[in-house]
Amino acid sequence: MPDKSSDYEKYKALEQLKSEIDSQIRNLEETTDEKTIEKINKLKSRLDEETDNKTVDENLKYLKKFNKRLSYFERFKLSFERNIDINPGRLLGLTDGIFGMVMTLLVFGIALPEMLITTYSDFILFISTLAPTIGVTIVSFVLISSFWIYHHEFIKVKSLNIPYLWLNIFFLICISFIPFTTSLIGNYSHFFLSEALFGLNIFLTIVAFMLMYYYAYKRNFLDPMPSKKEVSRVAHTFYIIMGLTVIVNLLDFNVSSSFIYLFLLVPVVSTVRDILFRMQS
Repeated sequence: MPDKSSDYEKYKALEQLKSEIDSQIRNLEETTDEKTIEKINKLKSRLDEETDNKTVDENLKYLKKFNKRLSYFERFKLSFERNIDINPGRLLGLTDGIFGMVMTLLVFGIALPEMLITTYSDFILFISTLAPTIGVTIVSFVLISSFWIYHHEFIKVKSLNIPYLWLNIFFLICISFIPFTTSLIGNYSHFFLSEALFGLNIFLTIVAFMLMYYYAYKRNFLDPMPSKKEVSRVAHTFYIIMGLTVIVNLLDFNVSSSFIYLFLLVPVVSTVRDILFRMQS
C-alpha cells in the first residue's frame, strides 16, 4: 500500500517550495526594471508548464533546483545594486576635477608654430591658419560647459551603488575624449572620419548622461526627486541635442565646415526649454 504520510509530506514540501519561489519573484518584481519583470513572468509561466507535466517527486527535484537558481539570482542582484558607503560629494569632486582638466586640455590643443615667426605678415598668416582650430575649441568648450551645467542641475544624488558609479565613470570617459576628437577636427577636418569621431564622441556623451540620469531616477538616488513631467522634459531636450549632433555631422562634411558652429545652439536650446518649463510649472 502507498505511504499516505509520505505523500502528504511531499505535497507539503512542494507547496512550501512554490510559496518560497512566489515570494522571491514578488520581491524581484518590486526592486527590478520592467524588462527583468517580463523575463521573470516568462520564467514563471514556463515553470507552471513544466510542473504540470511532472510527478510529485519530479516536481520536488525540479523546484528545488529552480529555487536555488532564483535565490542565487536574487542574492546577486541585491548585492550588486546595494548602496555603497561612498560619499556622493567625492564623486562630484572627481567629476568637477575631470571637467576642469578637460577644459584646460582643450586650450593646450592649440599648438604654437615649430619655427620662430619673425615678420608680422607671417604672424597674421599663422593666426589665420589657427582660426578653424580656435573655432572648434570654442565649440567644444561650450559643449563641455553645457554638460557640466547639466550634471550639476540634474544629477544631485543622495546615494550611490556600483552600477551608477560606473555609469558616471563611463560619462567621464566620454568627456575626457573630447579634447582628442576636437584636435582631430582641427587638424584633419577634410577627412569624414574625423568629423564622425567627434560626432560619435558627443553622441556617446549624451547617451551616457541619459543612462546615468534615468538610472538615478529609477533607483531614487536623486535629491530632490524630479516629477515625471520634468524627467520627460530632460529626455526630450537630450533627444533634440542628439538629433542636432547627427545633423551637424552630415552638414559639416557634406556642405561646409562652418556648420560645426551649430553646436553653439546646445546651451540655447536647453536654456529656452528650461525657461518654458518653469513658466508652465
